[in-house]
Parts: sequence; structure tokens; C-alpha cells
Amino acid sequence: MHAEFRTDRGKIRNHNEDNGGIFENKLGNPLVIVADGMGGHRAGDVASEMAVRLLSEMWQEVSEMQTAAQIEVWFREAIQAVNAEIVAHAKQEATLQGMGTTLVAAIFSNSQIIVANVGDSRGYLMKNGVLEQLTEDHSLVNELVRKGEISKEAAQNHPRKNILLRALGIEGNVETDVFILPFQPKDQLLLCSDGLSNMLTEQEIEAILTSKRTLAEKADIFISKANANGGEDNITVLLLERNLGEKGRDAS
Repeated sequence: MHAEFRTDRGKIRNHNEDNGGIFENKLGNPLVIVADGMGGHRAGDVASEMAVRLLSEMWQEVSEMQTAAQIEVWFREAIQAVNAEIVAHAKQEATLQGMGTTLVAAIFSNSQIIVANVGDSRGYLMKNGVLEQLTEDHSLVNELVRKGEISKEAAQNHPRKNILLRALGIEGNVETDVFILPFQPKDQLLLCSDGLSNMLTEQEIEAILTSKRTLAEKADIFISKANANGGEDNITVLLLERNLGEKGRDAS
């Protein structure tokens, strides 16, 4: 398994509220995470840091897990616990009230990728030269698109584009989407904050992923391209690729 993580402040924001990383549990199974914080005076970075740190610490203690279904349950329970910690922490300090964070994360096990998502950070799968957006944005604007009230084109510049319907730290309970898919050699998983997905078209994302460059070069290009296109938000990219000839590792 090969993974690359990059995060950048972008061209406009004063500081970076994104977070993420690559983490392994006691069995060597990778967990990859991207979180995009928001709300309060410098509180977004607190929320995203907490989400990444707490979820990765929970994963590093996992020593037995046999199936993708078990990992799905673990994701839902762990993210609920992380959410509770962020909510409780925000209540203790006035400057942190209203903080929250998106979360998109993935675990590879036994030739499968299990992806969990809350908010509008995204997961994409590149398989056989075809790009698929796995996750659904939990945002007001995407809900309007889904209901047919506005077009995808109108959603791009909608004045309420940044309003989320789901995020960690906002309410006592959080609903998590989980996707389980085959993950074969040469498949690529892209996790990103909206600082990337808002700055690049799907055609641009697909062109970078299908290029003959290394995974590290692709990660760097994503950051530089998002900045070249405006860099209006923090930009975070995590790429995961299953190596050719690598056997699916069981999480048990």
C-alpha cells in the first residue's frame, strides 16, 4: 500500500484549519483521514485536530477485526465517540463554541476499502481509468441539487454553499455514511477537503490521477493546481494506491 498526504493553507486564508494523515493499527492496517475544520476564532483547527487525533488513537489500539462489516461498525461507533468529545470540549471554552469539522476516512482490509464520511470533504475512487465520486456532500446546496431545486452549475456559486447539514461537533449525535468497495491493484483512492474539489473540475482530477506520474508527484500537482486556480480555501489531499502484486491483507 502506498499513501501520500499533503495539506496547504491556500492563497486566501490566514491559517490552515484542515488536518489529516496516515496511521496504522497494531496489525499494520492503514487508516487515512482528511478533516476540514470550521467555526469560532481559530476553533476549526482545534476541531479537525481533535477528530484526526482521537480517531487515529482509537484505530491504533485495534488488534482484531475480521470483516469489512466489522470495520463499518467500528467506524460508526468511533466517529460517534469522537463527535461527543468535540461537543464536550467546545462547551468548556467560549471561544470554541460553534466549532466543528468534516471527516472523510478510509481503511484498507482484505482487498476492500471501507470509506466513512461526514460533511463535504470527499472521497473519489479511480478504477480502470474511470473516476467515481464515492461520497455525497452533506450540505444544504447539495440537498437542493438532489431535490432538483437547483442545477449543479448553480450550486457552484450559490451564496449558501458553505452551509453543512452534517459535521462533527455540532450536535450530540452524528450520522455517518459508510461505503465498502473492492480495492484492486492500481486502484487509487483520493480523499480531499473542499479546498481541492471546489478548485478543480472532475476532468482535472481525473487527468491528474490517470497521468504516468508517481503518487507523490500527483499529490503535489493537486496542491499546486488548486492554488493556481485560486486557492480560495485550505487544500488537503490524501492519495492511497494499492501496489501491483500486493495481496489483500486481512484485518483479523
